[in-house]
Amino acid sequence: MSIKGKAAVIGFAETKPQKSSGDRTALGIIGEVARDAIADAGLEKKDIDGLLTGIAFGDFSVLWPSVVAEYLRLQPRYFNQVELGGASPAGMVWRAAAAIDAGMCHNVLCVVGDTWGNRMLALKPPPFPRMDAEFDAPYGLIAANPGYALIAQRHMHEFGTTPQQMAKVAVDQRKNACKNPAAMFGTKEITIDDVLNSRMIVDPLHLLEIVSPCSGGGAFIVTSAERAKQGPHRPVYLLGAGEAGGHCGITRAPSLTTSLVKPAAEAAFAMAGATPKEMDFVQPYDCYTITVLVTLEDAGFCKKGEGGRFVEEHDLSYKGDFPSNTHGGQLSYGQPGLAGGMSHVIEGVRQLMGRGEGRQVQDATIGYVNGNGGIMSEQCSLILGIQ
Repeated sequence: MSIKGKAAVIGFAETKPQKSSGDRTALGIIGEVARDAIADAGLEKKDIDGLLTGIAFGDFSVLWPSVVAEYLRLQPRYFNQVELGGASPAGMVWRAAAAIDAGMCHNVLCVVGDTWGNRMLALKPPPFPRMDAEFDAPYGLIAANPGYALIAQRHMHEFGTTPQQMAKVAVDQRKNACKNPAAMFGTKEITIDDVLNSRMIVDPLHLLEIVSPCSGGGAFIVTSAERAKQGPHRPVYLLGAGEAGGHCGITRAPSLTTSLVKPAAEAAFAMAGATPKEMDFVQPYDCYTITVLVTLEDAGFCKKGEGGRFVEEHDLSYKGDFPSNTHGGQLSYGQPGLAGGMSHVIEGVRQLMGRGEGRQVQDATIGYVNGNGGIMSEQCSLILGIQ
């Protein structure tokens, strides 16, 4: 049984990421993008009978699906919270498609929104997972930066990956951001020297190789393939999906340099009946520059260990020979909580709808999107396309 081509994304909305939340709340942002996404899909609120949400770090998000439904005055027949960290929005796509295919609902609103300036996380940090607290934190492995630095260090040791190669990811994605009016860092291009001369955060990762937390949100609407044809935009079908997990802390991962992207992407490509070479663009999760290299390798766009050389030899900009993170990626677009991962899904949909405006990939018909949660611990790969 497959959900290939049985559902499509028909509308979306995003807010412009902002460093400060001002007086905005996560629920307020969710209300804004939900309203705009429903309108973009040519629907009315009464048409929404499915709801998928992600957690908001800036709010008390326990019982969050009910809180969001109450706030939006929705009465869903199917609703849930998807908690896969940054992979949550990608995970929403296939869960919505499966629910629709099972007859649980017709039109699913997938929505996330978050704030940074007044977030509870800063005021009252949550406890570490017990294993992290016992085996990782005492040695300095706290939060994400050291974990991804370990991956980068090991990748450099095993494969000879250079700092310049990792920095090029940030440089090319900044070129894309300069064509995206919504990008938080989209006013000036950067060079490899700019990246390598920026402040070292955790060796070998520099400031410009790490995402910047901010406030914002995003939403999209999934409906059946049949209903999708009635919408105002070209439907973007889910052609393949795959997920993989197995560990939380990076020190318990079987490998630092081979990730769970591999089984997730293999499942997605198998369902779609497609290969990496057929993709017109990729939107790989990019919390750090090294994340992009590992994802490209494990998804099959190049051989293991050749990610550095691959990005060095290809133009990752929207008009290049390997368009990647055409909205600027989280590195330049911003990371508003789980809406950072949402931006990859929405950009993939935007490109396939032909709504990329100044950064449109020419003749795009199929693309790869990946969501990553934790420290390479939760992966969801999607193949999106037009039929």
